[in-house]
Amino acid sequence: MNGFAWADFATNLLWCAAASLGVMLLTFALALRKGMHRIVDIAWGLAFTAVAVVSWVLSADSGEPARRLLVTVLTAVWGVRLAAHIARRGRGHGEDPRYEALLAKAPGSRNLYALRIVYLLQGALVWLVSLPVQAAQYITGPMGAVAAVGACLWAVGVCFEAVGDAQLARFKADPANKGRIMDRGLWSWTRHPNYFGDFCVWWGLFLITCDAPAAAAAVLVSPVVMTLLLTKGSGKRLLEQHMAERPGYASYMARTSGFFPLPPK
Repeated sequence: MNGFAWADFATNLLWCAAASLGVMLLTFALALRKGMHRIVDIAWGLAFTAVAVVSWVLSADSGEPARRLLVTVLTAVWGVRLAAHIARRGRGHGEDPRYEALLAKAPGSRNLYALRIVYLLQGALVWLVSLPVQAAQYITGPMGAVAAVGACLWAVGVCFEAVGDAQLARFKADPANKGRIMDRGLWSWTRHPNYFGDFCVWWGLFLITCDAPAAAAAVLVSPVVMTLLLTKGSGKRLLEQHMAERPGYASYMARTSGFFPLPPK
């Protein structure tokens, strides 16, 4: 059974919390300058990347090099791709209506409310969800078959996200599709290929920690929290509430799986 550097991991937790917080505070300062809070969505993937890199640097004398490099690269590829996609999608647009609606409820200063409810909360979630990435850096001994399965599941997730995002972008770019519901390609198998992709990515990264069962048990909360966010929190549930009144969406829901990919009815 592989070992785990618990003491070094505990120190890492503090530095990674600082890294996540630092990314969010820098983003908040930039948002104030631009007068637009939607850029926090770009920072989400970049904050995960920052945490992975900090863990990789700190674990140089603690964990097995191949595993450390693997989880760092996988996290960075996912995080940078997501940030670039969101940046391209939002170019030329104003404030996101979600943040407009949220900040309209601010009891006092809108910016301080945004700092508490958006930036600090997302910073804390980045730290929590990234625990498997942090823990994997401190596992000693070679990677096993479960880690390989985790890397493959990560690859499935990134493919679902990238292909689904590209298909949706092409669909929206065609003026003939204005007002229509995207129900082609991956979107005919699941109403949320990007959220399903996220699910696969984070359970895949968790599996890489399973070479050290005690460490995996300690960070199991992370993929569980991400799954709840995607299915019950700010992901699928809120998006479908927003889309519910769109013409044709009810019939799309009736024939298309809500999360896990299944053949269309």
